[in-house]
Amino acid sequence: MANSSDAEHNISNLCQTCTTRVVLPIIYTTMSVTGVPGNLISLWVFMCKIPVKTPTHIYLINLGISNLLLCLTMPFQAAYYSLGTMWHQNNTMCKIAINILTPVIHINICIGVMILSWVALSRFASLIQHSHADRPSRWLKVLPRAFLSRKRHAKLANALCVVTWAIVGIAVTSFVVLYSVREVRSVEDGDGDEECYGVAVEVGGKGSHIFALVAVSLFFVFFLLVLCTYMAVIKHIWRSKKSAAISDSQRVHVRVFRNIVIIKAVLVVCLLPHHIYKAVFIHIINKQSWSGASSTDGCHPLSMYVEVKSILLCLATLRGCTDPLMYFLLDKTFRNHTLSLLRLRSSTDDSQSSKSNVGQLSQGTTGCH
Repeated sequence: MANSSDAEHNISNLCQTCTTRVVLPIIYTTMSVTGVPGNLISLWVFMCKIPVKTPTHIYLINLGISNLLLCLTMPFQAAYYSLGTMWHQNNTMCKIAINILTPVIHINICIGVMILSWVALSRFASLIQHSHADRPSRWLKVLPRAFLSRKRHAKLANALCVVTWAIVGIAVTSFVVLYSVREVRSVEDGDGDEECYGVAVEVGGKGSHIFALVAVSLFFVFFLLVLCTYMAVIKHIWRSKKSAAISDSQRVHVRVFRNIVIIKAVLVVCLLPHHIYKAVFIHIINKQSWSGASSTDGCHPLSMYVEVKSILLCLATLRGCTDPLMYFLLDKTFRNHTLSLLRLRSSTDDSQSSKSNVGQLSQGTTGCH
């Protein structure tokens, strides 16, 4: 009887491969080591080195704060995947992972998507107001006037960021923490002896599944909004090139759009697979009952699916580390300030570069998003 009970207990546990137990902790640790200083430098440049804050700078400051918070969770993620099977659910570290780590990760993934959408609209509004086409863009009648006025747009940017943080923070905290904690306790009977890295935490119940599907739906709404915005930018630039010779301003716009395409490619690679698989994962869970399923290797049948989910979540959080690198590679002013901070460029050169390129960060770096 004891052997039979042990077999059932093993089948109910998730099994880890070397990828989850070793590779993911190494990746998360590396991302934290590079992402935290990178985002701190980004915030230093945007907040201290740019005298006049445009709406796009406001968005990027909030994005930098979100990225920094995301990077700060990565050491805990590394510990969770490395030691989660050794923690019991009543362990303090397990409670931190469920009640703090999970909400912060999902809050900042959502924040990043929404702020990037506001940046897209901001850049688009800026471009269509400087039209070189034979007629004004019809989007001037569609976009809210606040996006088309510099003074009003700055206030709108602050308001949008505050509202975004508030809505996402309240929603994610309510659903992820309250539902997940309650589901963990109900599924595992509240005895606290089960592993932290287990079915109850990684798979969840109906409440967390509903929240996940809502989050996926909202992601695709904003993803399509950004996609439509950038397609409209392509059309606008094409109309401008056809109607007149390419001026210096148009060249800047083309360069900005090229940067946008590079960054959007990173976003598609990082975020799209995670959200697509999240919906697929929930479908797999709900299409049949896994409670009585058996496995020849003593592991829960969902172990492989959970591992894929963990890998794609790591890919999604990678975006929080890529933004500072893109700023450095694509923007001369940001690169000069960074090199000056690292003592790789003289302060005199940095000062001259800041004076000659003070407007470039607003055009080049903001164009990255």
